[in-house]
Amino acid sequence: MFQKVMASFGQGGAKVDARLLDRSVRPGATLHGEVLLAGGQVDQEVDSLGVTLLARVETGSGNGSAAQVEDLPFQTVQLAGRELIRAGASVRVPFEVQMPWETPITTVLGKHLTGMAIGLQTNLNLAGSIVDPQDVDAVPIEPLPAQHRLLDALSRLGFQFSQAGLEKNRVAGLDQQLPFFQEIHFAPSRAFAGVFTDLAVTFLARPQDVQVVLDVTKRVRVSKGGGLSARGQSFLGSFTVEYAALGRTHWEQHLESCLREVAKPRGIFD
Repeated sequence: MFQKVMASFGQGGAKVDARLLDRSVRPGATLHGEVLLAGGQVDQEVDSLGVTLLARVETGSGNGSAAQVEDLPFQTVQLAGRELIRAGASVRVPFEVQMPWETPITTVLGKHLTGMAIGLQTNLNLAGSIVDPQDVDAVPIEPLPAQHRLLDALSRLGFQFSQAGLEKNRVAGLDQQLPFFQEIHFAPSRAFAGVFTDLAVTFLARPQDVQVVLDVTKRVRVSKGGGLSARGQSFLGSFTVEYAALGRTHWEQHLESCLREVAKPRGIFD
């Protein structure tokens, strides 16, 4: 009886441990893994077992205070429910998770992007248990070939990656499925350092193409009150890259042309 009581408080109860079978995954692909379900000191009834993709996103407060952070679920797969796990038993449960096309990138050629946190949470709900055992594993997500080509083009132009993050918001005017989007930030190259303070790239991928958003923070030359201004002004531009036509464009030239267009003065206060 004492063992049953302790198991109800999460001590001596069943445990879970997930293992990813893929070293990395891309948006739109399938992530493979398995969950090891280990029985505790007594037989226990499993209410449910599942895995959930979590994204750490910034949420705007809207009142000028610092942004808040939350772990937002964006894909869930149920693996089992209403089953009995015997004391001391060991059960392996394979799983597959279909990654949404808009899944953010967390690594490029194996190198982690600073600021990114995408994890796979394993949830075990036990009947009569106060503590729900959980296990979270980081998921390495590599860019699609089109995304990698554009990031490489920016690097060749002299832009230096600074950080990445997720914002719980929507990009106005574009087709977006997830309730958040990724911004990959770059420090400007020497050619644009006098005009830009920051370049943020957002990818909204789909099965046949990817929408690319360039958000440039541009130095303001003259403030409306007179004198030079340190305040930045944001300019957004977007274009679509079809996967089948990726090799038909010289992307270094295309990106440089887009950025030079944004860099042009638009008026006395720009």
